[in-house]
Amino acid sequence: MTEGAETAIDSATRGENALAGAVDWGLADRVGRRLARPGPAMSQYTRDAVHRELATAAERAEGPVRDVTALADDRPVPAARVLERADWIGEATQSMSRLTGGGDTSGLVAGKPAGLQMGAALAYLSSAILGQYDPFSGDDGTLLLIAPNVVSVERALRVRPSDFRMWVCLHEVTHRVQFSSAPWLAGYMQESVDLLAGEDEESITDAASRIVTAVRSRGETSEEGAPGGVLGVLRATQPPAQRAALDRLLVLGTLLEGHADHVMDAVGPAVVPTVATIRGAFDRRRARRGDPLQRLVRALLGLDAKMAQYVRGKAFVDAVVGRVGMAEFNTIWTDADTLPTLAEIERPEAWIARVLA
Repeated sequence: MTEGAETAIDSATRGENALAGAVDWGLADRVGRRLARPGPAMSQYTRDAVHRELATAAERAEGPVRDVTALADDRPVPAARVLERADWIGEATQSMSRLTGGGDTSGLVAGKPAGLQMGAALAYLSSAILGQYDPFSGDDGTLLLIAPNVVSVERALRVRPSDFRMWVCLHEVTHRVQFSSAPWLAGYMQESVDLLAGEDEESITDAASRIVTAVRSRGETSEEGAPGGVLGVLRATQPPAQRAALDRLLVLGTLLEGHADHVMDAVGPAVVPTVATIRGAFDRRRARRGDPLQRLVRALLGLDAKMAQYVRGKAFVDAVVGRVGMAEFNTIWTDADTLPTLAEIERPEAWIARVLA
């Protein structure tokens, strides 16, 4: 979970794809660590206390998440890893290196410009990420929590720290339950990423024509549910196979984030006494766009599009659960055919009619 983004999810080690060698991930790691902003001022005593409380909250969140989701999840609960910003950058570069089949790219000159760019992007993201669940690291996945960012946001929102820390953990633990209850999700995601990174043999003329059309339309599209803005332009410029893979990832990300946001609010005041106050303050913070430079960076990194995913996904889950209940909603985790389409995210009743009728 982030204030508007969740990083690319790691993948199990597999064969190289078209992105292999394109990024010097070692350089990205070094640059990211060097450019990362320092976290909020804390004594070592406070820092240690925050680490302990987040680890404990992640363990305590497991029961409420299972109760709300009604997902049978009897797998062991791995301990969360509580990190500083630089540690997260290291985790992210390792994850994305495996995702792209990069291997050791430190000697490849071609990957250095992209390594510099990725390092700068990760430095920016390292101050926005609150937590992340990595379903591909080990048998039970790994829940990552970034302590300085949690503290920074809870201070800015002026909310009760213990409640906010539990609230964040509820979101990330929901992701763990999603993947462990539907093991096919990991393979589905891996396949989509591989397709998106695959090579395409279309002509340069066809590609150029599609790009010009997308730019002229400013990313707008007549396809229901498809994104606009920078992400819309990116989608529109993809060849058909890659566009389909991107759509699959967009739908899955919207569902996973929306479901987690639904759960973190549905636990109620018995678990998080100030849950309504936190949600209100958090949404107001999300709505603030910052200065023009921040808005530009957020647009280039896709953060505003990601925020829209949270909102659209939660609205979909809220609507379906409100109409048919959580037990029927959980049909969505059966297989790829029961996932919603881009259009159905906008029209929950269409998904209900197709899947539950």
